[in-house]
Order: sequence, then structure tokens, then C-alpha cells
Amino acid sequence: MCPGGLDRGVRLSSGRIRVAGPGELGEQERERWRALRAASEAPRNPFMEPEFTEAVGLVRPRARVAVVYDGREPAGFLPHERGPLGQGRAIGLGVSDAQGAILRAGLDLEPGELLRACSLSSFAFDNLEAEQRLFVPHAAEEHATYVVDVEKGYETYESGLRAQSPKFLKTTLAKERRLGRQVGEVRFVFDERDPAALRTLMEWKSAQYRRTGRRDRFAQEWITRLVGHLARTRAPECSGTLSVLYAGDRPVAAHFGLRSASVLACWFPAYEPEFARFSPGLVLHLRMAEAAAAAGIATLDLGRGAAEYKDALKTGELPVYEGAVIRPGAGAALHWLSREPARRAHSFVRARPRLAALAARTLKGAARLRRT
Repeated sequence: MCPGGLDRGVRLSSGRIRVAGPGELGEQERERWRALRAASEAPRNPFMEPEFTEAVGLVRPRARVAVVYDGREPAGFLPHERGPLGQGRAIGLGVSDAQGAILRAGLDLEPGELLRACSLSSFAFDNLEAEQRLFVPHAAEEHATYVVDVEKGYETYESGLRAQSPKFLKTTLAKERRLGRQVGEVRFVFDERDPAALRTLMEWKSAQYRRTGRRDRFAQEWITRLVGHLARTRAPECSGTLSVLYAGDRPVAAHFGLRSASVLACWFPAYEPEFARFSPGLVLHLRMAEAAAAAGIATLDLGRGAAEYKDALKTGELPVYEGAVIRPGAGAALHWLSREPARRAHSFVRARPRLAALAARTLKGAARLRRT
């Protein structure tokens, strides 16, 4: 909590800044947030909507929103989390795939004074949008997030795939037909509401994390609760969406993500390993692209991080940034010690494909040893 409590604003050169819990924003402030987001040059990613921040606030007690006023009207918002010693981070850091501030175009604001108003010594991000001019100069690394453009319809997208990767598309569609013949009629549900299907997906994903030697996100209670809250969220620009591919009565692949009117943010995909020979995850993504296009969605955001399935499906890439804004002082050293060594080590490995492949094999080997 910022000194003096959440209700008292701080007056700065740019105007007044009030820091509040996500659930304490008034409806006029939330509407202004949505209006500013609609006017932004950035894609309408649902991670940047007030509903996502409010959901994080329900499971992360240190979640905050800085509301920047210009006169009597809100002119900007910075959703963030504040650590016990003043270290700041983007809201939902570690699971949020789009980050930054929601600001009125041309707002005169310095990142240092914004952090000072929130009593933050730093503000860390790892999926900062490219349009975040306030913070991009402080980025340490640029990454690619992979996107699928279906704005012109699924048929146009599939035609592009047929021309670009004819073997991939032909093979995937053949596996889908074989799945139907050997297991049961293939059925796809774009917005499945059955809670049992979501539990199945989380079980598959946890098993995948353990199998590949990675940290199980669903072993963290706050992430499980966050997904549960978002699965029940139904807002025009932030709606939890569970997609399931069935063969007969059996779910064989599923995905949970968030969607706005124009963007489907892909988040947690997984499949039943028993059916791996049918590539159900790839089939699922093709059907998601088809359903999203039919719903008027223009873009599927597959997220940051290289993967073979993303290379096969993508139509393009967008930049996102990792780094931190740091105010001078003792907090700067604390931030460096807590984040920079690990970030630099990960960057070193990612930049060397042979080393990255060796690291992945090592993680899988360690996971196998833990299971024996």
C-alpha cells in the first residue's frame, strides 16, 4: 500500500495520481480505461482490460492501479503489483501476455514520477507492448510474439497456409480425419462452459509442465484461482474462453485463453498424450482460428516464446519487451540482485540454439528422474 493509504492522491507536475486497489475503481474510471484503450494504436488485447486487472486483484493482495488525473478526468492508468520492499511489477507478471500503462495520447508524464507516486523503486515487465512509449526506452530485450491474422476470414488464412506450408496443412487435416475414424466423431466447441473440461485441461497442463521439467504454474494457487475467476468473466473486451476438441465423447485437446472483440489471446493449450499421434493440439488451433474468424475476431495472439506449432501456424510477429524502469536508490540494487542475473542467464541460453536444445533435454531428463 502506498504511504498515506490508497484513498489519498499524490499531486505531481503532470496532475494528480491516485493509487487504489483494482476493486476500488469507480465505474466512471473503468469506462474511461476502456475508452482510452479503444483509442490506442495497440491491438485490443484482453490482458490490458480492467477486467483482467480486477481478476488479479482478487488473488494477489498487492495488486494496485495508479489513476492519473488531468484536471477532473482520468487520463491514464498503470495496473501493477507492489512488493514488500517497493519493487513493482506489471500486473500478473509471469502469466500476463500484454503489459503496460493505459494512457491518453500526448499525456505529459515521466515514468520516474509515476513510480514515485506509487512508492515503487522499480517497475518490471516481460511482455510490454510495443506502443508503450513511456517504458520501451527502459527495455533490456526485445522478443517476438507470434500472431495469426484471420481478419479476412478463415478461408483466406487456410489458403495462405496451403501456399506457405502445404505439407503441414495436408498432414494435419489428414490426422483430423484419422482421429474421427479411429477414436470417434471429431467435434469442436469454441466456448465450452463445462467446469469439468477446464479441470481436465489444467490436469493435462500440469502433467506437461512436469514432463518437460518446467515449473507447474497450476501448482500455484493464485494462478489456479485466477483462471477460475476469468473462466466466469463475460465482458465485451475480456471474456474467458475455453475451447475443446472432442473425439466421440472424449476431450482430446483444449485451450483456455481470453478474448476481446478483435483479439483471442492464446494462453494455456494442452492435449491428452494418449492421442499425440493425431496432433490434436494443431487440429485444435486450426478450429480455434476458424471459430474466431467466424466470431469477427481478427487476430490470434499465440504469445511470446518459440515453438514448432507457432512457426507452423503464424502469419506474422509483433515485438514485445522485457526490462524494468528503475528509480535511483537502494531499490535499484535490490531489483538488480533479484532479477537481472536470472534474466541475463536466460537471454544467454536463448541466443544459442544448441545450448537451448541441450537445456531443454536436461530439463526433460531431470523430470524423468524425479518421476522414477
